[in-house]
Amino acid sequence: MKASHFFISTLKEAPSDAEIVSHKLMMRAGLIKKLGAGLYTYMPMGLRVIRKVEGIIRDEMNGAGAVELTMPVVQPAELWQETGRFDKMGDELLRFKDRHERDFVIQPTAEEVVTDIARQELRSYRALPKNLYQIQTKFRDERRPRFGVMRGREFTMKDAYSFDRDVESAGKSYDGMFAAYCRIFDRLGLQYRAVAADTGAIGGDRSHEFQVIADTGEDAIVYCPTSTYAANIELAEAVALLPTRGAATQALEKVATPGKSTCPDVAALLGLPLSQTVKSLVLATDETNEAGEVVKSTIWLLLVRGDHDLNEVKAGKIELTDGAGKTMGLKAGFRFATEKEIVAHFGCKPGYLGPIGLKQPVKVIADRTVAHMADWVCGANEEGFHIRGVNWGRDLPEPDLVADIRNVVEGDPSPDGQGVLAIQRGIEVGHVFYLGTKYSKAMNATFLDVDGKPKHFEMGCYGIGVTRILGAAIEQKHDERGIIWPDAIAPFTVVICPVGYDRSEAVKAAADELHAQLLAKGVDVILDDRGERPGAMFADWELIGVPHRVVFGDKGLKDGVAEYQGRQDAEATKLPVNEVLNHLLSRLQIG
Repeated sequence: MKASHFFISTLKEAPSDAEIVSHKLMMRAGLIKKLGAGLYTYMPMGLRVIRKVEGIIRDEMNGAGAVELTMPVVQPAELWQETGRFDKMGDELLRFKDRHERDFVIQPTAEEVVTDIARQELRSYRALPKNLYQIQTKFRDERRPRFGVMRGREFTMKDAYSFDRDVESAGKSYDGMFAAYCRIFDRLGLQYRAVAADTGAIGGDRSHEFQVIADTGEDAIVYCPTSTYAANIELAEAVALLPTRGAATQALEKVATPGKSTCPDVAALLGLPLSQTVKSLVLATDETNEAGEVVKSTIWLLLVRGDHDLNEVKAGKIELTDGAGKTMGLKAGFRFATEKEIVAHFGCKPGYLGPIGLKQPVKVIADRTVAHMADWVCGANEEGFHIRGVNWGRDLPEPDLVADIRNVVEGDPSPDGQGVLAIQRGIEVGHVFYLGTKYSKAMNATFLDVDGKPKHFEMGCYGIGVTRILGAAIEQKHDERGIIWPDAIAPFTVVICPVGYDRSEAVKAAADELHAQLLAKGVDVILDDRGERPGAMFADWELIGVPHRVVFGDKGLKDGVAEYQGRQDAEATKLPVNEVLNHLLSRLQIG
């Protein structure tokens, strides 16, 4: 490829609305062009990267036994109504009517459509297992699209869906996809971690996120440097920091804490470590009748140590059984209690709350560490006062439930007992879920099992954000000059920069010869024949991020040398002209 035949459109400055590094560099390097909020045209340079990412994904998916198809971007609402997601999904689902007033959606995902295919086509257990995948445009009507391709409205995604006859075989499909994802991200040349994750709105029972490591990442990844444990912050298990509960050594004492409504302020006033205080958080769950009216509300008091934070995802999984044997909890959905509800149950406004001296009963949930604390401090349910020397059993009943309800912090013991936890930032670019029968039951998607009876498919779904990978890769690797692509997904692997290509026959001949030799070896090379000044030419390719650069100039050729410089090399290396090809092939690991 010669640059004069390609489309190169670089900018010296990023547009003013570009917020993060990847957005700025993709715009400046001419990879994308903004069309509207969260909508981008992928220019030829950016599309080359996308096609390389897709090629690696397609290769590994096919190798893992998945079969490619393409499902429509526009989907009939009837399928989404079968699963209830047409109404349950928020405004991110773009709904519209056609000329016949029929409801449709623009797909953000394709569980309904692929399940409809399975129930029509996969009639017998003999057709299983089956894994169908697509690389297709998706659309989510983000309220506030931002960060370029990282949180756009239209994007390209690889989504795959497995169908199995039982839980055991579904687990094997899941493991196969997990392994394929590891191979994909290894080949992409990205530093990543596969972390245990919450299943979220998709549903299901088993889930892992693939996170590209980047300081600017939105997600917190928890891992143990000395073991294989890794999870996102929502799911990372927080073990009790105290092995057992200590004996009470202090008398219960009500102390004045005027104007001190936070745990740090109270600890400082009393001269105590923050870890001796307990934070009270009040949640509520509602029971409704058929008309959707609230008929009963239950108030929950969640207790975490003063230096810890509540993990709402973990809280949302709490269940317990009441005295009548009825299961209740926060799993069905919760909200933070209103000030009116708090005053009614605690006799005090927020800031001085605690589990002692309640006006009305509440369900008390203690974090694992709090359940082992002795002589702790909490609110006195009276403005301007706290209680110190609080002990379970002596001063208040045991909690209704002890559970892991907090976020881990750096230095916590690893749940596997193999060290301590560390936290780093990451960008989610892939997610694998075991769905079970969530969608097959909702859509009555069945096959005839070996016994001749109908059985619901066991399903899994597996997504990779193709266009999001571009942004994540740039966030992970860049410098003040521009993008640093891994070889596998760079728009071009090698750029030949001939100084005076349009003026020197020797330079033109040397550049053309190397260009032809690299093409013959299958190397993705571009020759910059635009006649640009060296500084401008080098700046363009450093901005674009081509990993390998060869420079020919009249002066060097007179001495029989050319210059090679890797994108991350501090200086260029002079090489004999007749050794340049072999040097490049060695760097590219091409025989």
